[in-house]
Amino acid sequence: MHAFAWFLVASAAFLAMEGVAWLAHRYVMHGWGWAWHRSHHEPRQGAFERNDWYAVVGTALAIGLFLIAGHLQSPALQAVAVGVTAYGLVYSLVHDGLVHQRWPFRWVPRGGYLRRLVQAHRLHHAVRTREGALSFGFLIVSDPRRLAARLRARRAPRQAGPRAA
Repeated sequence: MHAFAWFLVASAAFLAMEGVAWLAHRYVMHGWGWAWHRSHHEPRQGAFERNDWYAVVGTALAIGLFLIAGHLQSPALQAVAVGVTAYGLVYSLVHDGLVHQRWPFRWVPRGGYLRRLVQAHRLHHAVRTREGALSFGFLIVSDPRRLAARLRARRAPRQAGPRAA
């Protein structure tokens, strides 16, 4: 496999992981896997939370891909494993470090794409329950102003209370 083709496969795997992450976040973490993910929507007690098990599972899957790629001697599968691992690294640095400030650095972007990403994720955390959350993506996020408007619209009927008969 030529280096350029290998790079394209790794890049495609990296980009595809955004869809995998969105689906996992929406249907696993906010679905049957809520028991682990709930801790991520609550104030953290200590250095770790139950939600961190998702990182452990993701890491194990990436290592498994590398092992299978080595066993099969498959450069294409190795490239996929590199793309998946790179996505996990970016996720860890940006999500845990930048958005949730779980790394030693403290920096809040004042504008641009990274600020939009932080704002969209914070709007996701405005909902502390499994239902009603929005913005499940990580690298591709909607405009925070539109997300905030959707969140307000969802809350408006509940704030109005029961209608008089």
